[in-house]
Amino acid sequence: MAGMVSRLWSVFSPPTPPKTSGALRFGVLGAANIAPLALITPAKSHPEVIVQCVSARDRSKAEAFAKANGIPDVRDTYQEILDDPNIDCVFIPLPNGLHFEWAAKAIRAGKHVLVEKPSVSNSTEAEILFNMPELSQPNGPVLLEAFHSRFYPSWVLFQSLIDPADVVDVVSHSMIPWWGTKKTDIHFNYPLAGGSMMAMGTYNYAALRVLFGADPEECTSCTTKSYTDGIHDNSASPNGGTGTASSTLQGGTVMKPSWVTVKCREVEVADSSLPTGQTKYQTRELTLQGMIHGVFWHRIDVKEMNVIRTKDGKVVKKWETTTSKKAYTFKEAGGEFANLPGEVYWMSYRHQLEQFVNKVKGRPVTHWISGEDSVAQMKMLDMAYEKSGLGPRPTSKYRPS
Repeated sequence: MAGMVSRLWSVFSPPTPPKTSGALRFGVLGAANIAPLALITPAKSHPEVIVQCVSARDRSKAEAFAKANGIPDVRDTYQEILDDPNIDCVFIPLPNGLHFEWAAKAIRAGKHVLVEKPSVSNSTEAEILFNMPELSQPNGPVLLEAFHSRFYPSWVLFQSLIDPADVVDVVSHSMIPWWGTKKTDIHFNYPLAGGSMMAMGTYNYAALRVLFGADPEECTSCTTKSYTDGIHDNSASPNGGTGTASSTLQGGTVMKPSWVTVKCREVEVADSSLPTGQTKYQTRELTLQGMIHGVFWHRIDVKEMNVIRTKDGKVVKKWETTTSKKAYTFKEAGGEFANLPGEVYWMSYRHQLEQFVNKVKGRPVTHWISGEDSVAQMKMLDMAYEKSGLGPRPTSKYRPS
């Protein structure tokens, strides 16, 4: 417990090194509640990031937000931020239904874009946004969908323990307690592309796609509940496996960590100590508890079911082993990750910001969410919404000129 308290204290009160002369200046489009966690706090410990300005539909709200978060400047409009030649990057934590328009406008203005997940409202918008010609130009703008959890050491380690070719089943769940949302929240606003699938569920869908190493062939079933918009979705993968994602924004009273469990096929394991005619086989089941916000708490459990059989199939011996791992830093993850950058006070958003800055600066990145990945993610969301009968979220009328 003491270690957790110390870690979380450092997460929200990180060291604040001096900013470098070439630091990237961010403008924030929207005084959103997620912005301090997703950008402002991580930026404090990054010497190459300055959160320079913010704008909101209500200037008084933007002024209060700027004062509370130590942001120097307030602008009257989002466009004013895009028109400022001294702003290098924009962070877009607006309602989902506005992501497409303002990300496209920012790219056209030559700004690098970090856009909250889900990147857009549906795959139609994703195809347009992630294929804008500016993104393929040398030294053009950088666009990243902020799937922060996939940058955290525990997720990277968990993924490395799994061979997608062996995966036969993936189950993932996330939730927010009933007291964490209310009916008037934008999470439930259909015109603004709200819904549990668009909020928490998108993490679960991404887990299925990444761990299978492929996109689903079909959504076999998808059940939803109105207002609470809880979901239970089953998908079929190309290798014959099945994936199940469930999420709710109106869960039980107690906040429970998100999780994902992967079941793998039985494989033959080389064992030179066995006598002739006997072979060892192993089936693995791996679970990551705390999939989304690993910095608060997480655990990787690896269960191995072992069996030794003779050539005619007779079982000689059976046994199980379970081991647990944690990785609050890449050094703790060890192995091939041991030398990757990061401190214990780096939450997933800080790891994400590190890679975003590296990409903008033209330096190598160790982890990234490609445009193709983001398009595939929205196609999976559309597939589920279509199966549910609700249909994909509305498409913006805005088109890049």
